[in-house]
Amino acid sequence: MPLLFVFILRMKTLFKKNGLQPKTKSNYFSRLLPFTFYLLPFISFSQETKKDTTKVTELKEVTVSSVRAKDKNPITFTNVSKEEIAPRNLGQDVPVLLQYLPSVVSTTDAGNGVGYTSMRVRGSDGSRINVTLNGVPFNDSESQGTFFVNLPDFTSSLESAQLQRGVGTSTNGAGAFGASLNMETKSYQEKSYAEIANSFGSFNTRKHTLSFGTGLHNNFELNGRISNIASDGFIDRATSNMFGYFFNANYVKESTLMKLMAFGGKEKTYQAWYGTEDLNGSRTFNPAGMYFDENGNMQFYDNETDNYWQNHFQLHWTEKWTEKWISNAALHYTIGKGYFEQYKEDDDLADYNLPAFSGNSISDLVRKRWLDNDFFGATFSLNYKTAKTDLLFGGAANRYLGLHYGEVVWTQNYIPNPNRYYDNYGNKDDVNFYTKSSYSVTNKLNLFADLQYRMVFYDATSIKFDAVNDTFRFFNPKAGLNYQLDEKNAFYGYFGIANKEPRRDDYESGAIKPERLFDYELGWKYNTKKVRLSANAFYMRYNDQLVLTGDLNDVGAPIFTNSGKSYRLGLEVESTIALTDKLILNPNFTLSQNKNEDFYYEINGVVQNLGNTNIAYSPNFIFGNRFSYLPVKGLQLSVLSKFVGDQYMGNIDSDVSKLDSYFINDFNASYDWQINKGIKSIVFSALVNNVFDVEYESNGYFYTYDDDSSGDIITYGGAGFYPQAGINFLLGISLKF
Repeated sequence: MPLLFVFILRMKTLFKKNGLQPKTKSNYFSRLLPFTFYLLPFISFSQETKKDTTKVTELKEVTVSSVRAKDKNPITFTNVSKEEIAPRNLGQDVPVLLQYLPSVVSTTDAGNGVGYTSMRVRGSDGSRINVTLNGVPFNDSESQGTFFVNLPDFTSSLESAQLQRGVGTSTNGAGAFGASLNMETKSYQEKSYAEIANSFGSFNTRKHTLSFGTGLHNNFELNGRISNIASDGFIDRATSNMFGYFFNANYVKESTLMKLMAFGGKEKTYQAWYGTEDLNGSRTFNPAGMYFDENGNMQFYDNETDNYWQNHFQLHWTEKWTEKWISNAALHYTIGKGYFEQYKEDDDLADYNLPAFSGNSISDLVRKRWLDNDFFGATFSLNYKTAKTDLLFGGAANRYLGLHYGEVVWTQNYIPNPNRYYDNYGNKDDVNFYTKSSYSVTNKLNLFADLQYRMVFYDATSIKFDAVNDTFRFFNPKAGLNYQLDEKNAFYGYFGIANKEPRRDDYESGAIKPERLFDYELGWKYNTKKVRLSANAFYMRYNDQLVLTGDLNDVGAPIFTNSGKSYRLGLEVESTIALTDKLILNPNFTLSQNKNEDFYYEINGVVQNLGNTNIAYSPNFIFGNRFSYLPVKGLQLSVLSKFVGDQYMGNIDSDVSKLDSYFINDFNASYDWQINKGIKSIVFSALVNNVFDVEYESNGYFYTYDDDSSGDIITYGGAGFYPQAGINFLLGISLKF
């Protein structure tokens, strides 16, 4: 078999006789990760001889089938194609581009969708949304969050995505408590292509992307992308400068598909997670890096930044052994390292193990807090499929090794020697096995069962908690049925149990109980040529749910607490309505009730039972819509709308913690000018965000504090907010060859 690439991956001793070594991270892989692609002389951009690709096309779909729901599965999900996202792919990140999906609420620190972004689904934050990239876990093992800022312009390499709401199907990575987002990257293309895309817009935002594909030639294909995104941000100094890349080498035959991928990026963003507590003042004010000089003048530190790089490597092998048996296996390795830099005013040098200067123990200083981590493992699945039976066996074994340390690089009076004022680690093993079965009892009735067994081993140290060496064993069963009443109507019912371990930050806050969720889903699907509609009722019952308190820790991460018993009860409706061949509506809405039961909280020095309170960051009503008009071939005009109802940022129903509702509308236009003379086409795109210039805040934080100066303890509340940009625009042009 001809050789397309050389895969050099040096492994050192992965395991010692007694397991992981604490306090030090083994150099499991070479730090430079030499994935090197070598193009052979026979690869060209020429057109290929025509071949039968039915079988290999099927193989393309298998690579993510183990984590995706299918039409006959009784799962609540929405599929998103690259064609749906492309007109708005002008620099904003994945959570912002998906914000119009049902039950989704997105936010961004910088206020304009560039840099740090996040989303919630059914009120569950990013650490409860399980994200996979080609079936490989993306969530950080310790924080369990997803940081798309580490994959700049990843959308440009996206083939499709599926958002499952609720427990969903078994997948790899942390248990899903709100949703699962399964993302598939571009595979091979039979024909060669090249594309240059540039976009510019408000706040000096710009994106530059170069992508290419060689087309299939002698069973080989190579495609890739490099990108640069930069923005000043809506918030003061909320700048971002990001570089991203994606390379994919494919070997394709009738029964074999092998993919070697390397992708990642590097980001530098000015910190903007402080928000503002004064909405009546400047909405763009950013206190990050603020200090006062010797004359009492307010100053801002220029390098109050987050700096991180992350590289992902995946090797996938899909094989069709017979007409009934297909297997998929993957090896993956992710390496990341970075820090955030902070200016600290009048800090105690002793807290950093630094000597006093001339008897002065207080000093301004600059510190860096580092994260250095490796994540690697393997995933696999084996699929047996007949006309009536679809049986899938799968699982994964993954290891995470993380170092957490801090250093002081400058003080007001002297430059310190190299130092680490703290040096901790977090190591985590995650092993799971699952089996899924879909069986057609009749042409109308389909039964579904999904059983997963997951083991988690966590070993960690911290300055904020005693050494941890915990083991969790979870059994996550799921079952349901789908009944096709007639050609237009189908009904489904589903029940699933999910368990989830605490995050590293939960150990720091003392919330160390694992969570358990019982998810009940009941749905109806209606499908005609002009109308597609799905409606589902859900009841999510939690034990020891880790709910957001609203407060942030000292690095801007949200703080959680175990709430005892809680639930989410709601109705989701999603539809596509073709009014004419040229007018299409995509409305959706969510009505829900999200409650903590018998919630206890200390107010005025006394622990009180507040009864049933609203779960933080869980609006009772969410509405979204995309109105599309296609007047002529190649031209698409769309109005995208999003309404998010009132929500509390804490769990005690304090008026201070209320985040007001908002209704925003975006306008999107795209025109694909077909040329086919050297240049295949030129695509013009325009996006006007928040066309009515609404002042709104999509996120915030809430905290309480006690004052005993009067002799009695009085509890007060405070809140901060993240203002989002008013009317702003992005313009793009793409040349396709």
